[in-house]
Amino acid sequence: MKLIIPEELAADLEPQLPDDVVVVRADTDGKLDGNAKDAEVYFSWFFLKPPTLQRILTSAPYLRWHHAPNAGVNHIITPKYIERNLILTNGAGVHAIPIAEFVIGYMLSHAKQFPRLHKLHTQHRWQRGFQIQELLDKTLLIIGAGEIGQEIAARAKAFGMRILGSRRHPEPLPNFEKVVGADEWKPLLKEADYVVIATPLTWETKGMIDDEVFELMPAHAYLINIARGAIVDESSLTKALQLGKIAGAALDTVFTEPLPAESPLWLLPNAFITPHCSGHSPRSQERSLALFLDNLSRYRQGQPLRNVVDQTAGY
Repeated sequence: MKLIIPEELAADLEPQLPDDVVVVRADTDGKLDGNAKDAEVYFSWFFLKPPTLQRILTSAPYLRWHHAPNAGVNHIITPKYIERNLILTNGAGVHAIPIAEFVIGYMLSHAKQFPRLHKLHTQHRWQRGFQIQELLDKTLLIIGAGEIGQEIAARAKAFGMRILGSRRHPEPLPNFEKVVGADEWKPLLKEADYVVIATPLTWETKGMIDDEVFELMPAHAYLINIARGAIVDESSLTKALQLGKIAGAALDTVFTEPLPAESPLWLLPNAFITPHCSGHSPRSQERSLALFLDNLSRYRQGQPLRNVVDQTAGY
């Protein structure tokens, strides 16, 4: 069988492939170093540009399965892509551990006032008398109790937090007190001290964190977005932070990335902006390759693949 892989993975991936797999390498523009007409499988990499994807799809008319390393594949699923009727799998779960650790870091930073303490340190000032909180008994609402959400819950539970969640198909989950449907989380906002957005970006979730949501959140609540920036209505968020409708927000993703220098979010003292790095880890590539190789073995044996994307739902 023939497999298309990104050239930047070749040195690490090719030695792990079965001997009868023929590899065609693709550069970042989608140019191939061989004939991919009869290729069955395409393993893409991060920052896949639409022209690159289209060039490869055109070069491989008999492609059957496409694996993307991202958990979010909204940038891939277009009407034209859906027409190809490919099996699409994603990297859901690969980045769950580092992202979950980042979320705990955001919550601790807010509760323990680390930004304020760091500023005092840089000013050589020994100042006390301001309130420092605990995470114990605080309520965490995780919107999107998938693999990332569940890793967050496991770590938050160790801090003694009360954890609520939502997901498309609700079911009891370890560490969660309650899990509701994807359209039933808004009544839970009034109970939340921390709200984490961990749901995929789809047609249904785009812009769903809006004025209504910020009105329902307590004034002391803290928002964390490690999903996709477009899930949050940025003007509503900016207004909520400026008016003190919520205590603050940690944003690893924003609508336009990089966040423009003129964005008012940079100037808000209660906004913590990080450059979409919560999933970074020296083990990410290792986990991505392990997932792909397991699925490749399943594919060759005719077994069900892991992480098959419902292209109608968007994840």
